[in-house]
Amino acid sequence: MAKKGKKYLEAAKAIDRSKAYDIEEAVSLVKKVASAGFDESVDVAVRLGVDTRKNDQQVRGAVVLPNGTGKTQRVLVFAKGDKAKEAEAAGADYVGEQEYVEKISGGWFDFDVVVATPDMMAQVGRLGRVLGPKGLMPNPKTGTVTFDVDKAVKEIKAGKVEYRAQKDGNVHVPIGKVSFEDNKLVENFKVLIETLVKAKPAAAKGTYLKNIAISSTMGPGVKVSTAAAR
Repeated sequence: MAKKGKKYLEAAKAIDRSKAYDIEEAVSLVKKVASAGFDESVDVAVRLGVDTRKNDQQVRGAVVLPNGTGKTQRVLVFAKGDKAKEAEAAGADYVGEQEYVEKISGGWFDFDVVVATPDMMAQVGRLGRVLGPKGLMPNPKTGTVTFDVDKAVKEIKAGKVEYRAQKDGNVHVPIGKVSFEDNKLVENFKVLIETLVKAKPAAAKGTYLKNIAISSTMGPGVKVSTAAAR
């Protein structure tokens, strides 16, 4: 295990590890102990009671955070004709077809999100081996395979983030920056949790929201009460 730095250890002293805080208190505490020399991201980690080895217990989707994440996403859209023009008008950073397939195959990754119209997926599908491991492959479940590229690009630019339960049931999602006002982080948090609750698979039994923690990029985690979150 990596050795923790002095700032981290000092910050950890301010947190009661045996306590699950209300979200308002947790946000305030995370901001208080953040000590890095940059505007740290604020991230939420949720442990879900799902068995992702089973197809009927997958949890994956996207949510538009009302206050954004504080990060401008670079969007690449695979589209042609009028849909390419629509993507450009919506604010996509890159729009094209085969030329971007070749660029990515050659190692180019100067983008954060990929959107594709359904008729482009035959070409984009060839990039599965390089986009998949990076979590960049377009997917209908997250709204990134669509003919409504105007909506897709605008939502991403406005603060849309993807969520996906990993093998252990954990979901990690950024909800803003330390510089955000407390109420904006709280609002983003609540919208995220509400979305995850709605996404609960019918096959999932027992406790669904097992554990929730919030932290800054370089800071220690703060437990959040699952009862209060609901």
